[in-house]
Amino acid sequence: MQDLNDMVFFAEVAERGGFAAASRALGVPKSRLSRRVADLEAELGVQLMQRSTRRLSLTPAGEIYLRHCAAMRDAAQAAAEAVAQVQTEPSGTVRLSCPVTLAQSSVGPLMPQFMARYPAVRVEMRVLNRPVDPVEEGVDLALRVRPEIEDSATLVAKTFGISRGILVGNPEQLRRQGPVLLPADLHKIDTVAMSTGDGRANWRLEGPAGKVIVHTHTPRYVADDLLTLKFAVVQGTGASVLPDYMCRNELKSGTLVEVLPGWGPAPGITHVMFPARRALVPAVRRLIDFLVENLDSDEPHDLAG
Repeated sequence: MQDLNDMVFFAEVAERGGFAAASRALGVPKSRLSRRVADLEAELGVQLMQRSTRRLSLTPAGEIYLRHCAAMRDAAQAAAEAVAQVQTEPSGTVRLSCPVTLAQSSVGPLMPQFMARYPAVRVEMRVLNRPVDPVEEGVDLALRVRPEIEDSATLVAKTFGISRGILVGNPEQLRRQGPVLLPADLHKIDTVAMSTGDGRANWRLEGPAGKVIVHTHTPRYVADDLLTLKFAVVQGTGASVLPDYMCRNELKSGTLVEVLPGWGPAPGITHVMFPARRALVPAVRRLIDFLVENLDSDEPHDLAG
């Protein structure tokens, strides 16, 4: 019988796309993984992987063998986690990633409540505005807000609700530089925006009857943080697209006004992506359920991450 550990090593290397990623996830030296997979191939008498300096791919035999190895690994982990379910409370470490503004506005304030409810659980949250691959980067949950949910063969998605952006500006700025009555009038006003590669930014705005325009502009002020941009919008530096939860109070007080009502970016879907087997871990399952319970489905979030 093959060494079951070698079957797990092979499955991790195959699913993560290489020895380096599997080494980081398993905490096993890359050289040892390579040797064990080579020994497994020798024992089976068949090549499982095609190796090159740039990429790794499975042979037809490797694809068949991976299905059985992954099933064996997942069944073993599910058995251990089923036993863990009888514990009075979940324990262990949960690792998740979260976009900056989503963490600042919603998830950050909620996490102390989760920690208080489950004192045996430890949480590591990476707050960053870039795409995170849970498998490649070793996180249990990747929170995202995107127009579409990724179609993945290895990840499961759980949705929380819809996020909407709104184009807002300082009323004095709009009186001074406007009026902005039509999309063609947007060129009249100064803007602020997230970082741009060539000094120019694009807003794709959807309007009545399904109309779509792309407004290309050169923002006067560029920053990588939406809260920082909000300060500039409030003080009249320029108009910008912000999540409506971030400017709800200012819109109510009249400090900010909506520019071109009825026009805005496509809504985003607030969701979490995770490997299916991780949801069997009690601590991870509890955090998913907690977020579903507490993230208002009507509460919008930023579109980064």
